[in-house]
Amino acid sequence: MDVFYRNGETQQGVLTYTPRLVSIDSQGSLGSMSSRGTLYNECSPAPSEVTTWTGHISTHAFEAHKKNLFLQSLYEEEQESLKLTGINKGGNHAQREIRDQDIVESLENGVQFWTDFSKVHYHPQSLYEFCGLWTDDEEFNNYGAGRDIFSSGFRGEEIGERLRFFVEECDHIQGFQFIVDDSGGLSALAADFLESIADEYTSTPVLLYSVRGPGCHISPESQKQKISRSIHDSVSFSRLSSLCKLIVPVGLPFLSRSKASTYLCIEEKPYHCSAIYASAIHAISLPFRMEPLGPTADSCLVSGAMDVYELVQVLSGQDRQNMTTILDVSMPAPPLSGKHVEQSLLGNLHSLTPEVAEVEDLQAVESMTVHGALGSGGSHASVSDVMDTVNEAYKHALTRPKFCHLSVAACPLPIPLPFPSIFGSLIGQHGELLSSPLPGSSSRGSLDVHSIPMAARLRSSSAVLPFLENRLLNLRRYGIERGAPGAELLRSWGFAKDELEDIEQNLSKMVTTLDDRYQVSSDSD
Repeated sequence: MDVFYRNGETQQGVLTYTPRLVSIDSQGSLGSMSSRGTLYNECSPAPSEVTTWTGHISTHAFEAHKKNLFLQSLYEEEQESLKLTGINKGGNHAQREIRDQDIVESLENGVQFWTDFSKVHYHPQSLYEFCGLWTDDEEFNNYGAGRDIFSSGFRGEEIGERLRFFVEECDHIQGFQFIVDDSGGLSALAADFLESIADEYTSTPVLLYSVRGPGCHISPESQKQKISRSIHDSVSFSRLSSLCKLIVPVGLPFLSRSKASTYLCIEEKPYHCSAIYASAIHAISLPFRMEPLGPTADSCLVSGAMDVYELVQVLSGQDRQNMTTILDVSMPAPPLSGKHVEQSLLGNLHSLTPEVAEVEDLQAVESMTVHGALGSGGSHASVSDVMDTVNEAYKHALTRPKFCHLSVAACPLPIPLPFPSIFGSLIGQHGELLSSPLPGSSSRGSLDVHSIPMAARLRSSSAVLPFLENRLLNLRRYGIERGAPGAELLRSWGFAKDELEDIEQNLSKMVTTLDDRYQVSSDSD
């Protein structure tokens, strides 16, 4: 875990363990957490009085968000720990016992911010809030609204310094995992940030996840809104994909109705959906944190370690040369035993990438991770058993990829207390699939399910072609063709003709890479 986390020490000599993270969002997005993190109780300096102003002064302040029961319980546990170690020498604090069941109910009914269920400390350099944008969500829902935010004032320099802080203390940087909500103005800010990364870290690969929450798929109320959203999707995807080595679109319109939720009880809200997406990203990035096999390595625990650069080479370094990949997940992964092995594991990998077709692609390239797999009787399967099972399944599959890299780990996905109650009644305590439903509630959480086996896969396949074609065709129909209804909108967003041609050519290249029959117009050439 030292790949994603760093060691540190507070001024009181307390050892810390914080993620190598730079998080960027608008002011007020952190809920009850300070942008300085939780390790240092530093107060913001009071604003100095302006001696040249003789008029009245009024102060407008938002009421601070209160910590929910989960965050309160973490704080009380920490205070008790400090008291036992002798660091906190203050008086006794009256504490009340907070039941786990109350915490679960509080989270299910009251999560408003991602910090409401975060249980780690953050370094003061990690959390960045940009201020001074007096717009509501409806005005910040397109690419044009986010242009120049990164470069205005000193924002770009400040964000760049925060990233540099984490990079310079690394012995070796594999690459950047970049996660962006590209449904609105943040997409433009992300593109500018990626451009600065490309300039400063020219040889460092970027793996980009463009993730959308459930509220982003609500149908537009008017034709004008539909055109604006279609153009935004095309421009946003083209700009972001041109600034990374691999881009992975994530976010289904209705995750609760998808095959990926077969054994789950999902509500269409960010607290639930983000748990699925985060678990899949955790699984697919597990090889980055594995120790490469050496003379002293334990092959019984892990196999298939690789870094970000090697993943990029696997998925885009073959003949296909396509940068858009599909994310599949099996949550929980079914046991290895059974007569229909292909259906029980490979057949239960379902896409979290929208607008994906079910096609047979003999040129597909894949990278799969399986961890915590179960064997017969609910016991944990060995790494070698998992590798043999997957290899055998591919041998007997009707359609198999041109190449597949497999990573396996014995450790399952732990289900901590703040994890949402999304597991169905057919899932046992360790993620085993039961033959009959358990009595009680249809949705179960961390109090009932302690860990689950996971399987996730990134694949470069022509199955993503509908996603790409829709963005190319919508850009031409609404923004570029003569008399296009969105041409004026693009101009108001600040796009010149040559920029639109670059955007179109980038999308055209990705489409023609997957489908040779798709001919690009001479104008695009």
